[in-house]
Amino acid sequence: MATKPKQPPGKSPTLTPERDNGDTVLLERVPQKTKPPQMYQVLMLNDDYTPMEFVVMVIQEFFSKDRETATQIMLKIHLDGRGVCGVYSRDVAATKVDQVMDAASKSGHPLQCVAEPIES
Repeated sequence: MATKPKQPPGKSPTLTPERDNGDTVLLERVPQKTKPPQMYQVLMLNDDYTPMEFVVMVIQEFFSKDRETATQIMLKIHLDGRGVCGVYSRDVAATKVDQVMDAASKSGHPLQCVAEPIES
C-alpha cells in the first residue's frame, strides 16, 4: 500500500506541469510559504472612574507583567488615553479583551479594552 510523503506543517505543495521532449508531462512539487497570522494589539482605554490600582492588577493578572511594567503601562494609559498591554494572535487577543472586560464588569468599573490589528 503506497502512502503519500508527509509535508512539513505550513507548506502545501503546488504541482507545476513541465513537458519533456516527448508527450510525457512531468509534475514538479513547488512548496508554498504561508504568511504568518495577523497580529492584534490589546489596548486599554483611559476613563475617569477606574482606579489605577485596579488597572495595574488587571495588567499583572491577564498579561503576565511584573508590577513595575504594569505600572508603566497604566501610566501610559492614564497620560495618553490608551496603552498597549500585549500583542497576540486574533483569538488570544479576543480572549484577553473578554477577560479584562469581565473582570472590570464584576468589579463595577467602566474599564474598556479593545483589540486592533497591527498594520504591517
